[in-house]
This record gives sequence, C-alpha cells and structure tokens, in this order.
Amino acid sequence: MLRNTKILATLGPASSTPEIILELARSGVNVFRLNMSHGNHDDHRARLASIRAAEAVVGRPLGVLVDLQGPKLRIGQFSSPVTVNTGDKFDFVLDEVDGDALRASLPHPEAFSALKPGHRILVNDGKLAFHVEQVEERRIATRVEVGGELSSRKGFNLPQTILPLSAITNKDRVDAEFALKEGADWLALSFVQTANDVRELRELVGRKLGIVVKIEKPSAVDELDAITELADAVMVARGDLGVELPPEDVPVVQRRIVHQCRHLGRPVIVATQMLESMITAPTPTRAEANDVATAVYEGADAVMLSAETAAGQFPLEAVRIMDRVIRRVEGAPDYRRVMALDYSAADAPDRADAIAACVRKVGSLLPVTVSAAFTTSGSTCLRLARERPHTPILGLSPRLDTARRLTLVWGVVAYNGPDAENLEDMVVKTTFAATKLGLAEQGKPMVIIAGVPFGTPGTTNLLRIVYP
Repeated sequence: MLRNTKILATLGPASSTPEIILELARSGVNVFRLNMSHGNHDDHRARLASIRAAEAVVGRPLGVLVDLQGPKLRIGQFSSPVTVNTGDKFDFVLDEVDGDALRASLPHPEAFSALKPGHRILVNDGKLAFHVEQVEERRIATRVEVGGELSSRKGFNLPQTILPLSAITNKDRVDAEFALKEGADWLALSFVQTANDVRELRELVGRKLGIVVKIEKPSAVDELDAITELADAVMVARGDLGVELPPEDVPVVQRRIVHQCRHLGRPVIVATQMLESMITAPTPTRAEANDVATAVYEGADAVMLSAETAAGQFPLEAVRIMDRVIRRVEGAPDYRRVMALDYSAADAPDRADAIAACVRKVGSLLPVTVSAAFTTSGSTCLRLARERPHTPILGLSPRLDTARRLTLVWGVVAYNGPDAENLEDMVVKTTFAATKLGLAEQGKPMVIIAGVPFGTPGTTNLLRIVYP
C-alpha cells in the first residue's frame, strides 16, 4: 500500500477467476482493467463482481477501468496469404474483392476522403508500409515501402492522416452504458485524434466516470495541451503510438506527456510492453525492468500490465516483480532528487494549490508520517499528489466511488469513511484511519488538510499539524 506508483493490471483468460483476482490484489494491483476489445458483458460483469469481492477481503478500495475498443481499421479478405515486395505497386480499393499481390480491399470510405499523396499506410502493426501516390474516388494507388506477407483482416494505421471518424462507435456507446450501470470508476477512450473526441465522450457520461484519454496517435500528441485539459487522466498507449511514430520519438513523447500531466495534476499511466517477455517467461529482461524504473523516476502515477496479466503464463509473478521494481526505485537515494527536477508550479494557483505546496514544505522540514486530506470529489488529493510530497497521502472520502477513483493517483492511500463534523472530529478520524493503516507513528506529526465548512467540495482552506 505504501508504494507511490500504482499498478494497473488487465484481466483476461489467464486472470479471471475469483482466486487469481484476489491474489493479484494481494500482490499489489491497485486498479483492474477490463478490455472491451475482448470478451462480452457477462465475462466482464463476472470479473467486476470478483474485484468487488476481493476489495472486501483485502480491506482497501480497488479501482476498475473499462477500456473502450474504439474504431477498428482493417483491410479486407484474402483467399490465401500473399507476399508483396518492396518497390512494387499496390492498390487499395473500396470495393469488396479478394485480395491478391496487386490489390486489397480497404472498406473504409473515410480513408479515401482523408488520405493524400505522400501519406503512408501501415499494415499489421507497421510490419508493412505503403507510400500513397494517387487517391481516386474508389482506389488508392501506392508503392510498397516495406514488403512482407499480407493476409485477411489485418489492422492498418494512418499516421499522417486525421480521419473524419468519431472515436466512439456504437459498440463503445453500449460498453460505456455497461460501465456506468455496473459501477466502474474509469473509462478509457481509444483512437483519440482531437480534443473534440474527448468532448464527445464527456457529453455521453458526464462526470459519473473518470475519463482516461489514450494518447496513441500523432494528431493527439499535436493537441496534447487541449486534450489533457479536458481529460481526468491520460494513458501513454505505446502500442499504436509506437507503430505510428518512429521508435526514437516514443521515449521523448512519453516524457513530454508525463511532464504535462504532472504539471496539470492529471494522473498519467504508462502502458504497453512494460514486461512483455513475462507473457512466456517467469522473469523480465533487464531492459524491461529499466523501462518500469524510468516511468517511476519520471513520476508516472501508474504503470500498466496488458497481455502479461491478461493472457500470460505468469500473471502473479509479473505483478510481484513490477511491485518490487517500483519499491526499489522509490527507495533509491536519488529518487527524490530526480522527481524534483520535473516539478513546476501550477499556472494559476489558488488557495488549495497553496495549501498543498505548504504540505510538501512541511514534510521536508518535519518527520511527518502521513499527509491526510479530507475530500468529497477527490480534487484535494489530486492537488496534493501534484506536489509529490515526501509522505504517503491519506485520502479520506465519505464517497466510495471517490475513494476507488483515487486508487489511480500517485501516493494516495484511499480510505472510505464518514466525513469529519468539526475540527476535533477531523483529528480523531484521521488518527483512527492512519493508525488502522499503519501510517501513524507515536510522537511523530501528521499533516491534515480539509475544507471548512466540512462536506463542501472546493473549500480547501485548512492545514493542521497534529501528533497522534
């Protein structure tokens, strides 16, 4: 519980039994991801019920993130696989035809209206590349840049093209309703091209779910400032991002996104291929361990496991090793110094930001064991986490949905309990919760921040130092 960086784990065939879900929670998972690209609602409903049962056993809130599939762009059918060679001419056509070595169906009219000569079409996770030479009403003439084997229904990417296509499909709307009805905490939006995609989802779900925007397209990187302003959290989705950007750009973009989110106080998740080799091996590569460590040093709120826990042979081992790497980095002598390098003040700080900054300063001067925040909406904890204080953040909320959402936030130990009624009650409830969670230490100070009058969101105006 005392890790600052959270672990987000994807559930799937390898990790869907109640027993495995409970062990994943005990091993350190803070938030569980339900991937709507796989399985049906009954599958995910059963997993969610198991998560809530595990939550009761481990005695701490567990978050649930529902990941929307988004539009799936795929080429058409082939009667059998074919090989296309670098330098060959190749056509993509709107008509439904059996593909061969000269052409393939591209059943997406929006691509024909948006592609321009000079753009690229990437197929099968970028393994094949085509340079667009001419665009007609029903035919796109290309030249093969990188050849290879082509077969039915392979996905394609258009890294230089903004498609006139909503990020939210009819399936996504149904899945979003499922997430609302079943009490999920976060909703991840795929295929984000512009800030308007985020606005569209906000109109659909309002503030009932936290919106995680997945940055996986170059156009989203171009609109990063506007998108992060609208999002509740951001995911660096390095899968498609790594297909559509040159590999040397991905680490730079990751760092930019993490820095921007830290500046704004938005939780940020680093995802995809973090411990990829552990799908089939019981230990990670040294490079993978270093990849997790880099995200922790950058100050990411969470790191995510995908196939490692969803379909891998060693889901529990993957979580336990990720937990160990995080703890080792956060205990390193230079961890705080490196974290401080990326700190920047809020653009338009208010009273709550000032109090949060004071908490960080107090924690650097006194042997504070915990910084506690009473919060209804979670905003106070987000302000405090943005400061990256030296102590654990005890997030006390009377709302269970708020406590669950805070499980994604850096440094926060979420606690669901009744709100304080007055100043004396505030101290009593903080002391009780901190002692119960092992965060209090006799004779050492705790810092408490809250808003008076109690129970009124947006009124953070009080900082108090107490001794249990």
